[in-house]
Amino acid sequence: MIISRDRVRHWAIVYATAWLPRRARVALRHRAMSAQRRAMLARADVVMIRHPKTGSTWLRTLLTQLYARRDGISPRRVFTSDELALQRPGLPRWVISNGYMSLERLIADAYSSEDPILAGKKTILLARHPADVVVSWHRQYQNRTKAFKRELIEADINTTVDWQSLDRWTFIQRPELGLPAIIRYYNFWAETLAERPDSMILRYEDLRSDSAATLRRLVDFLGERFSDEDIDAAVAFGSVENMSRLEREGYFQNESLRLRKGGATDALKVRKAKVGGFREDLTAEQVAWIEEQVQTLTHPALGYRSASS
Repeated sequence: MIISRDRVRHWAIVYATAWLPRRARVALRHRAMSAQRRAMLARADVVMIRHPKTGSTWLRTLLTQLYARRDGISPRRVFTSDELALQRPGLPRWVISNGYMSLERLIADAYSSEDPILAGKKTILLARHPADVVVSWHRQYQNRTKAFKRELIEADINTTVDWQSLDRWTFIQRPELGLPAIIRYYNFWAETLAERPDSMILRYEDLRSDSAATLRRLVDFLGERFSDEDIDAAVAFGSVENMSRLEREGYFQNESLRLRKGGATDALKVRKAKVGGFREDLTAEQVAWIEEQVQTLTHPALGYRSASS
């Protein structure tokens, strides 16, 4: 099993502070984890900015398969930071971050201030339609988000969320967590990265509609060489059906890709993975409100506004 040093340090902080009262442990975890993230950012080669539920795990699974075929690393451990370099020196180190929320705000601050720590790094913004994100984010927050993460997030937004009873539509409308927050998030990163030649926006929708071509565009941006056969094999491995099956079978070593809550469908990491699936979960009036928000408020560079908006 490949054990990430960053993950060991991360969990050491969580367990070492677990006995403290909530206010004290949140403050100490925020400070210690922020320092750790700063150190990870300093040595990273690639920074992936993604909001939860944008397909980051799927994309990293595709990349892990490419490196497994070419470099002989384990296909069962989807990288989260330094796992590639631990197995094969010279492979890139990554920072996977929401880059904006809670302790991750230090990354947003680094980009806003043109911090020299970013020199030589490539940045990927993984975007997804905000409505699909917020519907999946609601399920994630209820079923898969760990308690310590909720504490950090809720300390950042200065409120406590009754996550067990929070209904979907209320969650979607909440300005600190729901659709308004996600639109602000994407707009910040679209504007921040607009003038950076070492950055790219990669849309989940493009990865779904033409996985091979979009994956090829990404690896070319990273300066990596993979054959068309490697690309096709990675895409086949990353199909929704195969990923769901492997999650149920416990194939992956990552805790985040292990089935929870006794096999409940809503607890799966890999679910429908649909484009525009939010329309199936909401009323016509709710969909209309969401589409009006997205059409009028999202940054044009993200590609979620029609030409007439």
